[in-house]
Amino acid sequence: MKREKKRIRQGLLIDYVKTKPFFTDEDLAKLLNVSIQTIRLDRLELGIPELRERIKQLAEATQKKVKSISSKEVSGELIDLELGKSGISLLNITEDMVFEKSRVAKGEYMFAQANSLALALIDAPMAVTGVANMKYKAPVHVGDKLVAKAELKHRRGNKFFVWVKIKNGTKEVFRAKFILVSLESNGGPKV
Repeated sequence: MKREKKRIRQGLLIDYVKTKPFFTDEDLAKLLNVSIQTIRLDRLELGIPELRERIKQLAEATQKKVKSISSKEVSGELIDLELGKSGISLLNITEDMVFEKSRVAKGEYMFAQANSLALALIDAPMAVTGVANMKYKAPVHVGDKLVAKAELKHRRGNKFFVWVKIKNGTKEVFRAKFILVSLESNGGPKV
């Protein structure tokens, strides 16, 4: 009976980590109604790396897909990318990203995360931002972990319409709509 419970729990653990690689050991422990120690032992037994290593592995595999900009130019860590469809990036807010007096993160970091992610998902050799419509919805502080999700809504000729939402946990803190323009190798717009 005990072994059967463990087998079922470990099967669920594998499924959760595959579908949501950003789950922490604490999240998994709550989902499976066991201790964090049990999750760590199960992960060790199953060869599932800890959260940091899972994110690093996802980022390394994703970096190779980027076409329109260098993967090093993406603000934050590029975690998932399906060219021409969607992408996810992660940005940790550090001390140097906030205003000294208010301790609130500078908006330029969220814009850079959203804009570079939008550009990264464009399936074209070169692209630039033509239009950006954005909204800052809540302040962000040191230690916050921002997850940006971008989605290509539609394409019209050489124009790509991309929406990006950035969340801190479950709270949306920023969103933007971009019109990105694909360029030919000579730098001129495609017609």
